[in-house]
Amino acid sequence: MAADLSDPPAAPPTSGKPGALPGFCAPEARKFILLAAILASALGFIDGTLVAIALPAMRDGLGASLVQAQWINNGYLLPLSALILLGGALGDRFGLARTFASGIAVFIVASLASAAAPTAETLIAARILKGIGAAIMVPGSLALIARAYPAEERGRAIGIWAAASALTTALGPILGGLALSIGGPETWRLLFAINLPLGGIALWMILTKVAADPARPDHPLDLIGAILITGALGALAYGLTGASEGSTANWPVVFVGTVLFLLFLAWEARCPYPMVPLDLFRDASFAAANAATLLIYFALSTVLFFLPMTLIAGWGLSELYASAAFAPLSVFIPLLSAKAGSWADDYGPGPLIGVGGLLVAVSFALLALTTPAQNFFYFTLPATALMGLGMALLVAPLSTAIMGAVPEERSGTASGINNAVSRVAGLVAVAVMGSLAAAAYSGAGGLDSFGAFSDTEGHASAMNAAFVTLAWITAALTAFGAVLAFLFIRKPD
Repeated sequence: MAADLSDPPAAPPTSGKPGALPGFCAPEARKFILLAAILASALGFIDGTLVAIALPAMRDGLGASLVQAQWINNGYLLPLSALILLGGALGDRFGLARTFASGIAVFIVASLASAAAPTAETLIAARILKGIGAAIMVPGSLALIARAYPAEERGRAIGIWAAASALTTALGPILGGLALSIGGPETWRLLFAINLPLGGIALWMILTKVAADPARPDHPLDLIGAILITGALGALAYGLTGASEGSTANWPVVFVGTVLFLLFLAWEARCPYPMVPLDLFRDASFAAANAATLLIYFALSTVLFFLPMTLIAGWGLSELYASAAFAPLSVFIPLLSAKAGSWADDYGPGPLIGVGGLLVAVSFALLALTTPAQNFFYFTLPATALMGLGMALLVAPLSTAIMGAVPEERSGTASGINNAVSRVAGLVAVAVMGSLAAAAYSGAGGLDSFGAFSDTEGHASAMNAAFVTLAWITAALTAFGAVLAFLFIRKPD
């Protein structure tokens, strides 16, 4: 289950000794909890977008293939997708503060290993460790705030957390692109190293300024479910990625992953404390909202992963230019989400998700039509601006649809499931579409590797052709997700 976001438990008494830590819910501890949660969330949110911008430089510096580049991304997403719900339950079991601090510590160690990685293989291993740390850390950030603040102050604290997280997420890719453009390709190592002081400050606050909240030793953990879903997603990602660039999927491994996933569903149906309560999917709105999430975030993850490679390694643009493609997404979502949430309350989330999804689908179609022209400011940036506008219209209504489809006491679990679905979508997208991109690149006459720096004849046009194929597919998937939202997501009672 996800972390419990209900009313906070009673605070442990504060010691009267000088220098004693304040109680977990004591007023003097709350500002440190809020700051630590903001810093930790920034680490988790920024990581994916920074890697997308820096991947061409990483590949060049480490001599990595496209398949290895996919695993540099998916090595982080795999444990995060599979274990994020277990991470919330660990916070309930051992105490949120302890678990949150442990996740930050693992994330810091993994960031240091990533910055110092001498080979692509060691970077992938470090990214897997970082994903484990993020799965423990990410659920705790919002749950800590929800427990530490009383009901009358909680909304303001969450608003501050959300605004600060949106700001850091918006600035992250731009600062990363600026650093790479000025400092050169090897600066990608510093992008991982920046996690050390930020994570260290958050860890210091939790360990020295906040008392540990009560643990719940009787809180059960769905370890069997966690093992099954990790094995399933790992086998599916490995099988669909292919053993080498241009190879077909490893269907026996895909079959094993499918069997493990079915076993996971069977276990969750009979487990008394499941990570994913399957009865939630009996509600048509909840099921449709998660289906739309899967389709739209599959498409979005594809574009955000492969577009920077096309711009940097295909067109020869700087990382700073490529990071500007993320700017509309990072600006529109925090700017319009509150208004979109209000419209969802008035008109229902389905129409907002549908309209937003259709705008995103049109933006992907525009990318497909205009990429061969290689004009960033006239075509690419307006298309990504439309993408940002569409996502801003659907992000908050998706949350409204999820929350409105379940009883209030199960909202934390429902939100955690939807969060996991979006991350699984990204994991599978990079695995599946990477193999398709490699095949389309070769089919268009490419002589090197999609996403690699190359001066071979026809490299840029082959990369453009491959990305156009991906963009048309993502446009179709996003439009289908929008139609599902229109048809099946109802206004909550």
